[in-house]
Amino acid sequence: MPSSRKSVSLGAERAKRGNAGKASEDESLAPGFPAIRMRRNRRAGWSRRLVAENILTCEDLIWPIFVIDGENKRTSVESMPGVERMSVDLAVVAAKEAVELNIPAIAVFPYTDPALRDESGSEAFNPENLVCQAVRAIKAEVPDLGIICDVALDPYTSHGHDGLLSGDTIDNDRTLESLVRQSLVQVEAGADILAPSDMMDGRVGAIRTALESAGHKDAQIMSYAAKYASAFYGPFRDATGSAGALKGDKRTYQMNPANSDEALREVEMDIAEGADMIMVKPGLPYLDIIARVKTTFGIPTFAYQVSGEYAMLMAAAGNGWLDGEKVMLESLIAFKRAGADGILTYFAPRVARRLGEGR
Repeated sequence: MPSSRKSVSLGAERAKRGNAGKASEDESLAPGFPAIRMRRNRRAGWSRRLVAENILTCEDLIWPIFVIDGENKRTSVESMPGVERMSVDLAVVAAKEAVELNIPAIAVFPYTDPALRDESGSEAFNPENLVCQAVRAIKAEVPDLGIICDVALDPYTSHGHDGLLSGDTIDNDRTLESLVRQSLVQVEAGADILAPSDMMDGRVGAIRTALESAGHKDAQIMSYAAKYASAFYGPFRDATGSAGALKGDKRTYQMNPANSDEALREVEMDIAEGADMIMVKPGLPYLDIIARVKTTFGIPTFAYQVSGEYAMLMAAAGNGWLDGEKVMLESLIAFKRAGADGILTYFAPRVARRLGEGR
C-alpha cells in the first residue's frame, strides 16, 4: 500500500474509533492528511509573508566599499562585476546613498598604492591613510551612518600577510602591537566599529585594553572570530591589491575549513576578551558555523558573504544560468535562517533598492 494511502487509512481509522468513544493512545496524535494540508499557508502571497519564519530587511545589511587615492575616480574590480573602487569623495556619495537606502553601516577597505606597502605595514598607522581620510569625510557628511574598519595589516604589507613576518613565520605577539596602533588610528578618525580580521591570538583583548586606556570605552569590536583559510577570498584580494603581494598562504593563522568545534573555542575566547559582536567568514559555505555560534552564545552574530560568493553568483547570473535577482535574495535569507543578525554583502545597495520596492 502506498504510504500516502496508508496515512489516510490510519486517519480514518482513528476518527472511526473516536466516534465510537473508544479511547486509545493513537487518539492523542494529531491527524494527518487531509486534515493537515501544509500548502494552505503557501497558497497566497499575503499568507506566505504572514507565516514567514525569517525576514530580510535593509537593517540587516552592511555594505563593504573599497577606497582608492584620487578625486572623482572609479575603477572596476574585474573579478567582481558591478563593484568599483572609489575615491574618498565618491565614497562620501556612496555613504549618503546608504543612508537613503536605510542601510545602517558600511565597511571601508583600502586599495593601497604598492609604493606605500612595506614589510611592517607602516601605512596602517598613518592618520592620513585612505581609510582614515574616508572615515573623517563620511562622518562629516553623514554622522549617523555606522562605519566599520578592518583591523589587519594585509592591505599595507609588501608580503600580503595580516601580521608581521619573522623569517617565514607570522610573529603573533609582535603583530599585536601593530594592530593596537592601527586600531587607535582608526577609532580616532571616527570609526564606530573595529573589526579585527587578522586571526592573531589575543588581538581582541589587546585592542580592548588599549581602547579603554585611551578613553575609547564605547568603541565596538566586531571580531572576525571564525575566519577560515578559504579559497573564496580571491576577488577581494584583487580589489585591495594584495593578491599579487601575497607570499605563501594564511593557513597558519586562519582556520581549517574542516573544523567546527574550533570555531566555538575562537568565539568564546573573543567574547571573553571584550568582543561586542562576532563574524563568521566566509558565509554560505559556513552556515552551520553561524548556526552553532548563535545557538551556543546568543551574541550578535554576523556573516560576510565574501567576494568569491558574490562573484560566483554574478557569473552564473551573467551567463543566464541563474536568475540573479532571485538567488541574490535567497542567498541572503539563508544567513537569517542560520541565525545571523546581519550580513556584509556587496549586494547591499541592490538588495536595499529591491526591498524598498516591496520586492
